[in-house]
Amino acid sequence: MSNRTVSNAAQLQARIAKGWKPNRYLSNMSMATFNNPGDYVATRIFPICPVDFSTGFYYVFDKGDLARDNVQRKPAFGKVNPAIYGHSDDTYKCEVDQVIVGIDQINATNYNRAGVPASIDPRRSKIRFITEQQLLHLDILFAQNFFKSGVWANEYTGVTSNPGGQQFLKFTDANFDPVAFFDARIREIKLEGRRRPNKLCLGYDSYTALKNHPDILERVKYTGSSANPARVNEQVLAQLFGIEEVKVLEATYNKAKQGQDDDMDFICESDGALLCYTTSTPQIDEPSAGYIFTWDMLGNGNYTAVDQFEGEPGTHTEFVEGLVSTDMKKTCDDLAVYLKSCV
Repeated sequence: MSNRTVSNAAQLQARIAKGWKPNRYLSNMSMATFNNPGDYVATRIFPICPVDFSTGFYYVFDKGDLARDNVQRKPAFGKVNPAIYGHSDDTYKCEVDQVIVGIDQINATNYNRAGVPASIDPRRSKIRFITEQQLLHLDILFAQNFFKSGVWANEYTGVTSNPGGQQFLKFTDANFDPVAFFDARIREIKLEGRRRPNKLCLGYDSYTALKNHPDILERVKYTGSSANPARVNEQVLAQLFGIEEVKVLEATYNKAKQGQDDDMDFICESDGALLCYTTSTPQIDEPSAGYIFTWDMLGNGNYTAVDQFEGEPGTHTEFVEGLVSTDMKKTCDDLAVYLKSCV
């Protein structure tokens, strides 16, 4: 070991003893409060339908004609009149939304030379930020177009007493009968929409109220053991209600504008619920309560895209861009019911 190395080590120890702290950042952790990727639901409830053009039409066949018995007794030496079933059309329009963040190339040189952790690398971190922004934006669009009061024609409201008409006792009321209530809503959708609903989307507080409801707890209390105590989760609720999937909508976002104090909230109404029938993929001869039409605005087959481009000459900047193009559209009111003020 050289004398210079020993001298430098001694100087370093002396500086640390006086209170100096090395300004090296940890390379194996950072604090970045991104949402849990599994919390995002926009693309997991309604089927995604890629389209070739940003706007267009689709057929809507008349339910009454399809459900009517058109078979008649054939008259002797004659024939029955041809059966008629009609259709109309509806439209979609995929708008393009964009987000851009900038990178100061001169300032980024310091990070590159210092060998900083990947979490703070200007390019990597901002691409991660753009991706998160796209997922966040899609969930906000989902909430605006599907998961709120006033969207669906069939809507019920939770009340604290004496429910009537399109009302029900709140999930937090011990007298509320969750299984009977959802049985009735399933019957309505099956009768009007000709499909049994297969998905129940629950706001965070609605889910919490249901899983702690005494009637639900009573039904599952003997299903556990000392090693595996009984507990209510999404799968248990799905089995009790006879539904394929129960999904809790728990992604969060900051409602405050830039410069204001943070105002965190759930993206989807935490006291809401949506019971619906959807297909897993687009179908020619199958209805769905809603669809997410997507358009590849850059012609590369992706409705979300991340790109990088140089700034103006002399600015020594570059930008990371995120694009997303969708139309989240309600397509069949008969296949859904929205529940508001559940708690």
